Amino acid sequence: MLKITFVFLLSFMTQEAAKEQPAPDQPAKVEAAASETAAAAPEQKTDPKPAPAPKPVPPPTPAAEANPTPAPEPTLPPAPAPEPKPEPTSKLNVYPAQITLGSALDRQSIVIQRTLSDGITQDLSDSSTIRIEGPAAKFENGFVLPVADGDAKLIVENEMQLVEIPIKVTGAANVPPVSFQNDVMPVFSKTGCNAGSCHGAARGKDGFNLSLYGFDPKGDHHRLTREMLGRRINLAVPDDCLLTNKATGAVAHSGGSLMSRDSEYYQTITRWLNAGATEDVGKVPTVDKIELYPPAAVLNGPETNQKLAVVATYSDGSTRDVTNLAYFSTNNDNSAKVSQSGVVTAANRGEAFVMARFDTHTVGSDVIVLPKDVQFTWPDSIQPHNYIDERIHDKLRKLRIIPSEVCSDAEFIRRTSLDICGIVPTSEQVQTFVADSDPEKRSKYIDQLLERKEFAEIWLMKWSELLQVRSVNNQVSYKSTLLYFDWLKERISNNVPVDQMVRELLGSTGGTFSNPATNYYEIERDKLKTAENVAQVFMGTRIQCAQCHNHPFDRWTMDDYYSFAAFFAKVNRKQAEDPRERIIFNGGGETKHPVTGKTMQPKFLGGAVPDTKNKDRRVVLAEWLASAENPWFSRNLSNIVWAHFLGRGIVNEVDDVRVSNPAVNPQLLDEMAAKFVDYKFDFKKLVRDICNSRTYQLSTKQNETNASDETNFSRSSLRRIRAEILLDVISQITETRDKFRGLPLGARAVQIADGNTSNYFLNTFGRAKRETVCSCEVIMEPNLSQALHLINGSTVQNKIKQGGVVKKLIDAKKSDDEVLTELYLRCVSRKPTEAELTALKATVAENANRQQALEDVFWALLNSREFVFNH
Repeated sequence: MLKITFVFLLSFMTQEAAKEQPAPDQPAKVEAAASETAAAAPEQKTDPKPAPAPKPVPPPTPAAEANPTPAPEPTLPPAPAPEPKPEPTSKLNVYPAQITLGSALDRQSIVIQRTLSDGITQDLSDSSTIRIEGPAAKFENGFVLPVADGDAKLIVENEMQLVEIPIKVTGAANVPPVSFQNDVMPVFSKTGCNAGSCHGAARGKDGFNLSLYGFDPKGDHHRLTREMLGRRINLAVPDDCLLTNKATGAVAHSGGSLMSRDSEYYQTITRWLNAGATEDVGKVPTVDKIELYPPAAVLNGPETNQKLAVVATYSDGSTRDVTNLAYFSTNNDNSAKVSQSGVVTAANRGEAFVMARFDTHTVGSDVIVLPKDVQFTWPDSIQPHNYIDERIHDKLRKLRIIPSEVCSDAEFIRRTSLDICGIVPTSEQVQTFVADSDPEKRSKYIDQLLERKEFAEIWLMKWSELLQVRSVNNQVSYKSTLLYFDWLKERISNNVPVDQMVRELLGSTGGTFSNPATNYYEIERDKLKTAENVAQVFMGTRIQCAQCHNHPFDRWTMDDYYSFAAFFAKVNRKQAEDPRERIIFNGGGETKHPVTGKTMQPKFLGGAVPDTKNKDRRVVLAEWLASAENPWFSRNLSNIVWAHFLGRGIVNEVDDVRVSNPAVNPQLLDEMAAKFVDYKFDFKKLVRDICNSRTYQLSTKQNETNASDETNFSRSSLRRIRAEILLDVISQITETRDKFRGLPLGARAVQIADGNTSNYFLNTFGRAKRETVCSCEVIMEPNLSQALHLINGSTVQNKIKQGGVVKKLIDAKKSDDEVLTELYLRCVSRKPTEAELTALKATVAENANRQQALEDVFWALLNSREFVFNH
């Protein structure tokens, strides 16, 4: 075999290769005789020179300046001198919008933020004039403090702008007793005492155990006051006990000094000890929600600061400034750092989600960091195609990013064919499409693909992964698996709305043969695991952490977890007449809280407690889950569809929706979800919206502004073709057929029913075994094993020989030019460049065995990054 190889033959499977952005018409790179010509062009286009930033057009020069000798009688008046550029207008915001103080110890910090017309924000909390009108309150050291019961107004002035905030004071003379749950426990959370790395670990630390992030205050009180009696606390001398001495570093403490004796945290603990270290009596107000101010910030350059404030609202209607008790974190400290005092400091260009956690609640604020005084002009030529582009462009303007140009027709037809149907276009289709001058040809081609059966097969494969369609030894027979797969196929092929399909699935009863949807409850028999799977698949929410403790990075508590699991408590099964079949029915059973032992009533995640008396709990859940009342269902499914076509989700990973993993464009996700509901959950309509958007049709070529953007969809990304589709298109191009268990010869890999049916190629390229519902089961990351299999394995070489494509072309009396062009069109949906064609023709001419030489070119194309990646 000729040593005709692509210089990136191995590198295409590396992580670095996946990050490079090829030009739309990136030619294949050929070594050996073609290396000096064909390989030169792609190297220039794969790593394109960044396009220069748009330069502002200078104002016209006044006539008096252009010609210093004045004309005696000018026929035209001189052009006016350019007007000075007006300063950006601004809006002044003060947070919170209203203040309520309920005791003598209550207080409220203030955040003052100015937003300029260009979106830049400025923190004016320490540079504004602040005064209070009315005797009920006063302003000292950055806080509004109570003076007497009544009303007052906080007035903020800055550069001719004035904002008034109402203040209401009640109980100004009341000093409330210290609460263990609402005052002391938050101190442990703030200082990290009950974190998983400290005493909140499952086995505690250094002989002392606290519940993780305080999910069990009753147990924590017992451990502090009753375990090792007289050692941890000393009510006689509160200032001299193990609790206070270790916290202040007065005695050896592996956690170091956590507070000083003059700090508010220390004073809270000693107040509690002086009061007898009592446990709360009666019903304790719980935190209903927390709010983080400001909700967003756009910072102008490094070292710019933004002050934060956190306000908690309790179940009794009271509010409290908990900024000093909230734990702050950021998902990107390379761009925005945050201190535990609640101050954000800008670093490098980028965006971050700054979070505040208090009690069981976590909220976040979007922070964008721009280069200092960056100049930016949005090109008028970039216009949105639909609502998707409008939301994407809104975000890119904030980031000062210009999206890439639209991809070429050749790229478009290949990209959409792979994404929508899992096929590559024929050479005739490519040439016809590129030559077509119809301005609507792209949308028409999308419509054609959506009507093909291959579109349904792609989503059948994806839903089979989500629903774990597979056989299980001594549990789910192969017959049950095929019936389950056929049930799913019938609904997807007939475009049954997803909400209807989900209702049928979750509310199913009967035999696994007679009603195949019941296999959903046979594949996973653990009732707690079933609840986790339903939340993860249909709401994109991983609630697993809340099984043992309150979720540390989301809103879910143990009560939420077991109340949701209660919907599946009555699912039972029995043997049918056929030993391979089981019958799913509703019987007895309840779910108990492992800590309290309480029988949990079914409750929707983040929703109400429904009436399930004399009703099938699963049917009640399914009705809510697929309704407009559940905000996660349509958002999650929209996100799954988006990730399929753009390579990553708006929330990424798609099944890990949580406060600490926010959507990069929540406005877009919300609008897509609303559209999906309006479409009555018709997948085709949502796919049509996405594929017709300018965002989906962008080129992979970078420009100066979006070169570092990996998350905001300002350019198309290289995506390795997933395992099943890659095998299918190799077979399609080489005109060969595959055989899989239960399917006729020539069936496609995407049609495989059983997750346990596979082969070496599919395993190597990361086909999901469907053992879990996690999106991570589908491996899209390239690795060396994949590259070596393409190069040395039997798949590519054997299929080239078996299909005889090159021999057929030679027998048809095709010239070298025609054969090479046909191979390029088949593999990468474009014609070879002149440089490639010249070099390859010379190489083929040098070989005595013409067929072998052309087959080597075919092999090299099928091993190229341009083929293996969808771009």
